[in-house]
Amino acid sequence: MKTPFVTKIQVEKIAEQYPTPFHLYDERGIRENARRLKAAFSWNSGFKEYFAVKATPNPTILKLLREEGCGTDCSSMTELMMSERCGFSGTEIMFSSNDTPAEEFVKADALGATINLDDITHIDFLNKHVGIPKRISCRFNPGGVFSLGTDIMDNPGDAKYGMTKPQLMEAYKKLKTLGAEEFGMHAFLASNTVTNEYYPTLAKILFTLAVEIKEQTGICLSFINLSGGIGVPYTPDKEPNDIVAIGEGVHRVFDEVLVPAGLGDISIYTELGRFMLAPYGHLVTKAVHEKRIYKHYIGVDACAVNLMRPAMYGAYHHITVLGKEDAPCDHRYDVSGSLCENNDKFAVDRMLPEIEIGDYLVIHDTGAHGFAMGYNYNGKLKSAELLLKEDGSVKQIRRAETPEDYFATLEGFWD
Repeated sequence: MKTPFVTKIQVEKIAEQYPTPFHLYDERGIRENARRLKAAFSWNSGFKEYFAVKATPNPTILKLLREEGCGTDCSSMTELMMSERCGFSGTEIMFSSNDTPAEEFVKADALGATINLDDITHIDFLNKHVGIPKRISCRFNPGGVFSLGTDIMDNPGDAKYGMTKPQLMEAYKKLKTLGAEEFGMHAFLASNTVTNEYYPTLAKILFTLAVEIKEQTGICLSFINLSGGIGVPYTPDKEPNDIVAIGEGVHRVFDEVLVPAGLGDISIYTELGRFMLAPYGHLVTKAVHEKRIYKHYIGVDACAVNLMRPAMYGAYHHITVLGKEDAPCDHRYDVSGSLCENNDKFAVDRMLPEIEIGDYLVIHDTGAHGFAMGYNYNGKLKSAELLLKEDGSVKQIRRAETPEDYFATLEGFWD
């Protein structure tokens, strides 16, 4: 069972100052999780986590993670700018982008970020607009499907990212002739895996490839970025990933493949977003309407603007009715928002305790890809983001949007 990190009494007090809906993040949980990850990979002296900014692009969260030793993974100009303003620079920033505008390469280079090239054609493009930096990375796509045993985890062959193996080999040779001196490799093969075997399996593929790169090009990689893909159990019946076991699994493969090949000094990087933040964020909303027609609806004051995942692809997010955690789940509801779209539902045919108007609902696991995916359809405004600090106090880390924000970019609106 999923347990909220906040109580009904706490939410009632918070809502006196910050009306629902709002996203609430748990500072203690975030810090403890970052420390667990770091400890799990402490066997690798060069290990670093590059938090995926796209998951939770909030400066307070980024600064908190920087205090825990994390860098940032950026994929746009504004993510680079946010990282810069939060104090990140140089090798604290990994820039992994695709269809990249020249000005974003220029900005990444100016910050000293490690540029991760998505395609072999980007070498000439980068060289034309920036020049080839001394330290650079390439993204690998093995094609086909990625499986663990008999389970297909994802389909890299359908993904637009990365280079084929022949392209990768050619890219490293070309980059070396153009002056690059330090090289890395990056790959993302599956999304939101809830298994301790994903990272070790991916690591073996990349470590084996690193040995081939050394044999075919003479290049010894400096770092290998395992990217993201470690997920969280959105449904309460699944066990969470064990980051200690994952770290140990990667360590075994490292010793098995890289050390005998003379590559035991390669640094391991991760680029996690969902694993780092999702469980430590709640979307808190209030029941405001009840409707009975062909189904039983509970209307809340949040909508898909605040959390798009359920509307976008039917993603499950667990719901707790605060104050009724121990009550029987004997009522079947669709929990819906107010958008003029029938997919604006946080739950469909969900068994929950009886919900009364005014009850507060916690929607779990919204700390990553929650607020970040928001939009303004129907003229709806994005909510505030709040941080539940370790001392129990609450800090607003992004105010709620106002109509003035919505109208601000409209030319001639007030004419």
